[in-house]
Amino acid sequence: MLRESGACSGDLMARMYSRKRGKSGSTKPVRKVPPSWLKYKPFEVEKLVIKLAKEGKSAAEIGIVLRDSYGIPCIKAVTGKKINKILIETKLYPKIPEDLANLIRRVISITEHLKKNRKDKVAKRGLQLTESKIRRLIRYYKKHNKIPKGWEYSRDKITLLLE
Repeated sequence: MLRESGACSGDLMARMYSRKRGKSGSTKPVRKVPPSWLKYKPFEVEKLVIKLAKEGKSAAEIGIVLRDSYGIPCIKAVTGKKINKILIETKLYPKIPEDLANLIRRVISITEHLKKNRKDKVAKRGLQLTESKIRRLIRYYKKHNKIPKGWEYSRDKITLLLE
């Protein structure tokens, strides 16, 4: 943990004492204009986003595909809109936000695991933590009108929520 000089790295200190991740990590570039070498026009990028959304890709997957396959580093710099905004305008945005749907999928997989391994205490704790994240996200999304006010989460009906 400690280096020869006796000092810890800033990253390690941040995690050890404050449970945060420290300063390291990638940051987006400061430039808000599209790069000069980019050959795509804004309407072409929007068409690509719509095409990928119709194929069933999530917003995060669309961003990765556009970055890796098409060489578009930042969709907002090109179009002036984020991917979710484009999806909302074209009515392709899913009923349940992507991060909430991923947490619900995780709960489904943990409950399937717990049916086979009933004494797995670590998995039970993971289920509790995941469900508390879901409840916090639901509260946030109701507050910001992303999901209806009457929307409820229950472990019994979660498989129906994703359909």
